[in-house]
Amino acid sequence: MAGSETAAGAAPDVVKILVAGGFGVGKTTLVGSVSEIAPLRTEEPLTLAGLDVDDLAGIEEKRSTTVALDFGRITVGDDLVLYLFGTPGQQRFWFMWNDLAIGALGAVVLLDVRRPQSSFAAIDFFERRGIPFVVAANGFHGEHPYPPEEIREALALPDEVRVLLCDARERTSSRDVLIALVDQLIAAAAE
Repeated sequence: MAGSETAAGAAPDVVKILVAGGFGVGKTTLVGSVSEIAPLRTEEPLTLAGLDVDDLAGIEEKRSTTVALDFGRITVGDDLVLYLFGTPGQQRFWFMWNDLAIGALGAVVLLDVRRPQSSFAAIDFFERRGIPFVVAANGFHGEHPYPPEEIREALALPDEVRVLLCDARERTSSRDVLIALVDQLIAAAAE
């Protein structure tokens, strides 16, 4: 049924989720790895004009960047479909985050533990707007040098914000992050 109708014939609930974080943390990769449709991507090559603006420290191999948004969809059950909106990570595109956040019930903040400061703005954005979020530490090259509790402590996150380890390239890992967010949203709604 892939998200069109439930077994009872009613349309499934649709939930808007943002996937945010700093420049080069893996947002496009996560949306693409988990989407059941061909993801919409607004990737453009990095240019010489951006060298003075884009900080490529730690991500020197990066060749393209999201200039508007990424969009994907995943059906989580017969009655739930998640619409995923990946935000642009570069500071000059942050003005779009306010529009992308309209109607979002929750967010995934991707974190590159090699460059944690690149995701501080995303954490602040969701905290200030009261949008629930989870933090997913993306294990580049399959490495997870810090356990979730150390990451939580370093980011001074409250206990209700889940911190997860993930590999944005892996569908199962990305799906598990989204399910953890949905579980968090359901638990908060039940309180």
